[in-house]
Amino acid sequence: MKPQTDSLGRATFHHIAPRAGVRPTEREIRWLKHIERHGPQSSLFLYELTRDTHRCCDTALRDLQKLRAGGFLRLPSQQRQVAKAEFNPYIYDLTRLAKDHLGDLGLDEPAVRPSGHWWHGYAVSSVTSAIDIAAARAGVRYIPAHEILAIRGADLAIPLGRTTLIPDQLFALDYGGRYRAFALEVDRGTEPLRSTAARKSLQKSIEQYRRLIEQGIYKQHYGLKANLIVLWVFESERRHRQFLEMLRGVPATVSQAMLSRALGGSGRDVRGAGALIDLYASPWERANRGAVCLALESEP
Repeated sequence: MKPQTDSLGRATFHHIAPRAGVRPTEREIRWLKHIERHGPQSSLFLYELTRDTHRCCDTALRDLQKLRAGGFLRLPSQQRQVAKAEFNPYIYDLTRLAKDHLGDLGLDEPAVRPSGHWWHGYAVSSVTSAIDIAAARAGVRYIPAHEILAIRGADLAIPLGRTTLIPDQLFALDYGGRYRAFALEVDRGTEPLRSTAARKSLQKSIEQYRRLIEQGIYKQHYGLKANLIVLWVFESERRHRQFLEMLRGVPATVSQAMLSRALGGSGRDVRGAGALIDLYASPWERANRGAVCLALESEP
């Protein structure tokens, strides 16, 4: 049996004393909405989200614990797979009570959250969360996938003949009436670079996106007027370099729409909020042209 509390009677990962009468504040509702939109979030990201109005990190951590005690937040068990997980920031997700509360307030939305392996989904949600937070600080509005899909009632998956392309995530940025649309791919090194079999590989993904961009298939499928930019995020710098080499043979009109970054470290490292928050303002690489950033001043 896991201990219900530590030696001082404090909450542990496995248990927290229930707390009655908890009602989320305006700031805490922002947290709930952010998790609903992106997926599971580290406490560091949630603190960054509201740092403009609440600068004390310790207070934020206590309030997140309060929401957990009140039944609004839970700790997904997968984060315990990390060595010495108790020393890492907690990753929070919504409970049914939180979802119902957002619904009662009329604030719920049909969010398109990452699917598949939990750690992969968490990495995807961390990237989109970081871009959302940093873009908002620059006065740029983040447009989530469900708003884009609602244009034509489309699915995230795009048919490409006998195959189907499913981005890890889809979003757009509104720079005050000017728009960019983005498909996101997070590579954790679990797929081969190339494969003659039917399984997914990095090379096949590049080919699918080449067709998607060259033929403008995404515009018809999603109803987009803005050009699509594909963001590739790699855990490994070595694999990132291999990806850039694979793009050398892709026409420049396509490769310039593929931006890439290597984060370094493992997707299970939940401590690097600072590096991820920088995804919006810092440069992304391209295979055949200079680096650019997601800020509007830099044109892909």
